[in-house]
Amino acid sequence: MLRAPMKDPVHKSVLGNGLRVVTVELPHLHAGMLAAYVRAGSRHEDPRVNGVSHFLEHLFFRGSAGYPDGRTLNSLVEDVGGNLNGVTTRDHGYYYTPVHPSRMELPFAVLGDMLARPLFKEVELEREVILEEILDEVDEDGRDIDVDNLSKRALFEGHPLGQKIAGTRETVSGLREDDLRAHHARAYGARNLVVCAAGPVQHREVVRLAERSFGQLPPGTVVTDTPLSRGTRGPRLVAVEHRESQTEVRLSFAAAAEDHRDFPALLLLRRILDDGLAARLQLNVVERKGLAYAVHGSIDTFSDCSVFEVEAACAPHKVPLVLAELLRLLAELCDEDVPSDELRRAKVRHRIGLEFALDSAGEMIGWFGGTELFRAPEGFEERVAKLEAVTAPDLRRVARATFHRDGLVACTVGPIASIEKRLAAAVDDAQGLPR
Repeated sequence: MLRAPMKDPVHKSVLGNGLRVVTVELPHLHAGMLAAYVRAGSRHEDPRVNGVSHFLEHLFFRGSAGYPDGRTLNSLVEDVGGNLNGVTTRDHGYYYTPVHPSRMELPFAVLGDMLARPLFKEVELEREVILEEILDEVDEDGRDIDVDNLSKRALFEGHPLGQKIAGTRETVSGLREDDLRAHHARAYGARNLVVCAAGPVQHREVVRLAERSFGQLPPGTVVTDTPLSRGTRGPRLVAVEHRESQTEVRLSFAAAAEDHRDFPALLLLRRILDDGLAARLQLNVVERKGLAYAVHGSIDTFSDCSVFEVEAACAPHKVPLVLAELLRLLAELCDEDVPSDELRRAKVRHRIGLEFALDSAGEMIGWFGGTELFRAPEGFEERVAKLEAVTAPDLRRVARATFHRDGLVACTVGPIASIEKRLAAAVDDAQGLPR
């Protein structure tokens, strides 16, 4: 059996203001990574201010009290080998930069100051940038054509997880500086953040720099998640007519959260469907039947659930065939045990993927820093052990619990007006999926 080259490199401390500091010591690497994670995303917004988390992310890079010029703020980090960036998701945000192990002081100082003391400069200019960004998700008539937005809105109808990350043109246009300041005061307290560094770094030094750069943050409170509704929705088709040469097709199912006992089986089901040319999606949809060029399976995780997704992009006239084939492959996992060789291959490739992650400071901050924002992350051996314990009957049981007819949301975007009724009938029937 392959052995992990990692032995307890993860260290955690909590500062006096409640900030969690996580270090993943990887002395075999030459470059490090620094990130600050915050539990604030579109899930934590009232509908009126949808998009405020993303707007605030943009403003952090416009300047802070200690670094009032945005260009200087960024160039200072770049001059020591870094590259500041930020991302907002549905249930958290994060800000990160590569770091040189002997030049970490400045990136820590800049990141801590920009998150703690933003100047809220050039709000109107940044608003225009975001409104331009939103145009990428809509057509010329302002209709949403982003498959992820459409599928999440249908899957989490009436819940904040269904809101758009960037907000809408109306909500972004209506945001005021008071809204931004109030969201910053609410979400950017120390107890709602995790600072993580990974690479050839020492925990003692990381804690010292975190204390100096983030110690001024007020404790604040932990932002909580609105509980999910577990009601049955039934099969649903979201079809948007859009002039394109291809049509996007996505099937989505609400699934178990990362800390649920069934999640390791979901990870393996995803690999069985999509993990190279020999996996079922690529083999059947592309190689054997030529129905699509791009096909993909993924799991989007949140604090209290996940979303299992399979999708393809194909010629418009092939959409009914692609939809039928995707449903057939999912039904097959519900009805038949995965052969032992295929399960073994998925486990081996997953473990190798975890070992490869040990050579990536970016993967490590996400694993141990990002997870820490919601729960205590498991170590390498614990994660592998959970995967190794999954059996073929487990996979079939979890597939039947996940890929059931009542939980299906199908989304198509493209020139589908002439076949929409056929698609609706196929989704309503959801042939082969358990009821």
